[in-house]
Amino acid sequence: MFDLKKMSREGIRRALGKVERYRLLNEPWQAESICRDVLDAEPDNQEALIALLLALTNQFGYEGGPSVENVRALLPGIREKYEQAYYAGIICERKGSALRDRNAPGSGPVVYDWLRQAMEHYERAEQLRPEGNDDAISRWNTCARVIMKHPQVRPSAAAQPLSMLE
Repeated sequence: MFDLKKMSREGIRRALGKVERYRLLNEPWQAESICRDVLDAEPDNQEALIALLLALTNQFGYEGGPSVENVRALLPGIREKYEQAYYAGIICERKGSALRDRNAPGSGPVVYDWLRQAMEHYERAEQLRPEGNDDAISRWNTCARVIMKHPQVRPSAAAQPLSMLE
């Protein structure tokens, strides 16, 4: 329908600054669009790739938002193994948070599963983290606090403890 206009490589730094502003203004669609423009101009731009992942996860709570699979498809493009694990956790945590915010009856076990998946990714990231980077620990603690604070966020009654599955 339209031929999209190409961003200049010289405009990338300025565009990435706007991405953060649009995310803070709760306009993730704007941020997503800019990230896609940057990645069209510079396909391996790690900052744009991570910002795109974050902008997409900001849309999980909206009808027509991206699927988890579409967002996870970005992970192999992230070069650092630590960041792959960390952002895999972010995807799961934000999906769980979006479901929790909807407060749908019976969603507690699903939210729990998403948060536990996030915690597993954060544990892997913790093992790979650069010295002095405790971001994965903070995110793990956030997930744990959400689970402890919300009594409806519990495993399903049918779920078996991991020790029983071995």
